[in-house]
Amino acid sequence: MSADGTWQITAQTPMGEQQSTVELSENAGALTGRMTAPEESAIYDGSINGGEASWRVDITKPMSLKLHVSATIDGDSMSGKIKAGIFPAAPFTAQRTA
Repeated sequence: MSADGTWQITAQTPMGEQQSTVELSENAGALTGRMTAPEESAIYDGSINGGEASWRVDITKPMSLKLHVSATIDGDSMSGKIKAGIFPAAPFTAQRTA
């Protein structure tokens, strides 16, 4: 399942519902791209195997955190968990917008 494209993410976090956008591009099992939540940050350590994807991103707003995202892609839908620092993993859903 391809991860290529722009995805609108809705995460259920301890601080309430959070929106972000991620642009993903895959090449030979590696994922690259950018995540905006609300500032734009490059993703790193991205990988995809079949419909299973994961990546990391560092954010500074609303606080400085290292995020680890793990996801399952099914067509134009994605779901998974976002682990943010010491906080519990937050479930998320996403739709491909482009």
